[in-house]
Amino acid sequence: MRSETGMFKKIILGLIIAPFIFTTAYAKEREGEITFKIKITAPKESRDVRMWIPYPVSDDEQTIEDVRIDGNFSYSGIYRQKRGGDLALYAEWSRPLKDRFLVFKFRAKAIERVKKDFPATESEVPVEIKEYLKGSEFIPTDGKVKEVALSIIKDKNGTLEKARAVYDWVVDNTFRDPNINGCGTGDVERILLEKGGKCADISSIFVALARASDVPAREVYGLRLGKKAEEDITGGHHCWSEFYLPDYGWVPVDPADVKKAMSTEKLDKNEIKRYRDYFFGAVDEYRIALSRGGKGYHLSPSQKDKSLSYFMYPYAEIDGKGVEWLAAQKELKYQISYYDNQQRVSHNDYNEGQK
Repeated sequence: MRSETGMFKKIILGLIIAPFIFTTAYAKEREGEITFKIKITAPKESRDVRMWIPYPVSDDEQTIEDVRIDGNFSYSGIYRQKRGGDLALYAEWSRPLKDRFLVFKFRAKAIERVKKDFPATESEVPVEIKEYLKGSEFIPTDGKVKEVALSIIKDKNGTLEKARAVYDWVVDNTFRDPNINGCGTGDVERILLEKGGKCADISSIFVALARASDVPAREVYGLRLGKKAEEDITGGHHCWSEFYLPDYGWVPVDPADVKKAMSTEKLDKNEIKRYRDYFFGAVDEYRIALSRGGKGYHLSPSQKDKSLSYFMYPYAEIDGKGVEWLAAQKELKYQISYYDNQQRVSHNDYNEGQK
């Protein structure tokens, strides 16, 4: 057994560039350091305590670098997940300890994603994208879902028209329920019946209805970056969606943020339209993606308990039993902070100039 108390690791992932046929407009960016401080409360004598944390990667919309991992774990590693390009930071504690902790730091830079220069014509959906048309236990595309989808797209032609029709239906027919724990469970059939939920619920509805309308779609599970120089972003997990437009690429949509603005801000009709139009084909720079497209998530190394609804929050198991993961803060406790050194320096320089 190998002890790694006080262990320090530095990992830098190479930049992964994803090609796009059409130009993507980048208007703004946000950069800062993110720190996860995580503690697992388990019986002192436990020898089987394990944890997985979504590990963000660089692509053409975000840069992840200067990664540092510290803790009193027995072993840790970065594992590629079965879901596309997702990665997870995995750690385990195989000896008795009073406290089990891990600190995960990295620097992130994200850009505003604006993808609205759509092509005039569309071709067929590529073979490799057709998996995002499939239904499953967690993303039903038949029954009531199919019935609603057909009513939405009855007079629509092409992927873009259908995607916009589904998006507008979700905005018009769902509401943000502040009483839902965390980001919600993403239970499509429940949300379709009750219409209320949080971001994972509303995004799940979009994806299910889109797929039932022959529009490839997937969810994006992420984390909001702070807007201040220093900020606690523990409650900043957020889910949005993407649909695939042939001859163009993946297009972001965020009906959940439209509903959030409508429920928390006093908006007139013009402002509501502005939000609605913006979040079809764009998302702001205050977010990074942690994982994509996974429902009924099976982790690697494999978890011993049941599969997860999705992988966005840290997840832990104690002696083979999964602990509360949806907003956690029971056996699995964590704090996530954001620090923008450049913004703080600029603010301090300004203050010095006012003296």
